[in-house]
Amino acid sequence: MERIGVWGYLKEYAETKDELLRAVAEVFESGTLILGQKGRDFEQAYSDYIGVKYGVGCDNGTNAITLALHALGVGEGDEVITVSNTAIPTVSAIVTAGATPVFVDIDPETYLMDVTKVEAAITPKTKAILPVHLYGQCVDMDPLLDIAKRHHLYMVEDCAQAHGAEYKGRKAGSMGDISTTSFYPTKILGGYGDGGMVNTSDEALAQHLRRLRFYGAETTYYANEHGYNSRLDELQAALLLTKLPKIEQYIHRRREIATLYQEGLADTGLILPKEASYGRHAYYLYVVRHPKRDEIIKKLRENNIHVNISYPWPIHTMKAYEYLGWKTGDLPQTECAAKEIFSLPMYPSLTNEELARVVEVIRQLF
Repeated sequence: MERIGVWGYLKEYAETKDELLRAVAEVFESGTLILGQKGRDFEQAYSDYIGVKYGVGCDNGTNAITLALHALGVGEGDEVITVSNTAIPTVSAIVTAGATPVFVDIDPETYLMDVTKVEAAITPKTKAILPVHLYGQCVDMDPLLDIAKRHHLYMVEDCAQAHGAEYKGRKAGSMGDISTTSFYPTKILGGYGDGGMVNTSDEALAQHLRRLRFYGAETTYYANEHGYNSRLDELQAALLLTKLPKIEQYIHRRREIATLYQEGLADTGLILPKEASYGRHAYYLYVVRHPKRDEIIKKLRENNIHVNISYPWPIHTMKAYEYLGWKTGDLPQTECAAKEIFSLPMYPSLTNEELARVVEVIRQLF
């Protein structure tokens, strides 16, 4: 029985191999491997796509968040409000910047930040709100932006899982003071290695970010401030530049797959994803829910269908962050979801036949 993975790139690579290898050859023949024209072209193209003025490419999405916070002056003694239902990098980056993450619970239907919980989490130390547009869907941003404005807080959007997602016609990454994203291979717009970007429409912030990613320097060998070594290399920029024009095609196919899942699994016992009325879900992941998740996953694996759990351990329950003082029971919706959610295979090259097999196995369980 052929394996169906939760994600895969080999089919996509086979279909676009010639185009990708041409892009690689162009970089090798250019004489510039880092901070060259391909990087600048991709920064501008991606910024144009999401609707902001400036993009600053960096080496990964984690460092993108750290750079963004550093550029805003968020650091030691400051608090950043975010969620515990996210990938480790969101919180790791806040801590690396020197700040303290403060968690709020999630909405039980979308698994996104519960914006009604945010205002109560604000203290005199709060410097920024960091919503995570998770699984391909935007957080409800208008009330959040209103809170940020009233309390004079920075808004930092984590868009690593939301390329092309929309909120009331605005793209993820275009609504805050600054936004960050990842081009890790699994993403909606994924490279063939690590990569990330910080986006903003503030020119001074963009200039600061360019210094920060290059040791704090504007001129080689001279640092104006303490910075990082965090640059998007030309190869990844070139590969991403060839894929960016296809992003709407990717999202269209992801939404097609989601529709087929919705239809095929509608009368099973699974709780299926809900698309918020305010926007467009880009379906980076197709996250379903059931109290007997582990039994379902075991049955799928027996049929050579492999799924993922995003995420099985809320960050506030992890040993690495126990010093923050959070304990089990503090975020009930987050903790309950972590025991029940899992992601079905979702990527543009997943065939209808493969999808039908996933649906059939699940239906047999119910």
